[in-house]
Amino acid sequence: MKVIIIGLGNFGAALAKKMSKLGHEIIGVDNDMQKVESLKEKLSYTVYMDATDELAISKLPLNNTDIVIVSIGENEGANIMATAIFKNKNVKRLISRSISSLHENVLQAIGVSEIIRPESESAERWTKKLNVKGVVDSFELNKDYSIIEVLTPAELVGKTFDEVQFKKQHNILVMTIIKNKEEASFLGQYKIVPQVQGFPSSSTVIQSKDVLVIYGANDDIYRFLKKFKMGNI
Repeated sequence: MKVIIIGLGNFGAALAKKMSKLGHEIIGVDNDMQKVESLKEKLSYTVYMDATDELAISKLPLNNTDIVIVSIGENEGANIMATAIFKNKNVKRLISRSISSLHENVLQAIGVSEIIRPESESAERWTKKLNVKGVVDSFELNKDYSIIEVLTPAELVGKTFDEVQFKKQHNILVMTIIKNKEEASFLGQYKIVPQVQGFPSSSTVIQSKDVLVIYGANDDIYRFLKKFKMGNI
């Protein structure tokens, strides 16, 4: 993927480096030359630019970009202005960062449906969201290891854990399986209730729509997902 990240503060820089490491073409943009210089060897391109300047933004390769992420965090006004400009440019996919609930309301009013909340969502978590198809949720234990919930790859449906050999073949551990069951409430309305199945045995058969709860090193998790064509890597 080709991604433009506007704002190279702590969150933006971390996300840019993680996405670049996965092989994506990342253009990092900031109006702080020191931040731009510090990342020029780690990203495809870094650009010193004021993202609230519409004329300057027009010089970016927007037509060839898959995702624009506005991660400006220290200035709500600049974030909103930059987001509005990119929205008006009709970029393919626009994601913006919110700093407060009011800020989030303004972004939604602009028409932004994908909003980053760094206070509760890490760069690693968003890296998974941008790269993994079928990701349900993820939890970062530290910078190297995660627990991720992901829909079962089609190629594994009908196989047992003994046949798949998650640990031996992929160096990951499936801690449990979650099955979504439809249950009726006392009012007669139906809702989806997740049911944890416990630790799977070697004879457990993986079924369609199972959610696998995977633990492992981030590199091993991405390798597993790439093998089954569940990522944009």
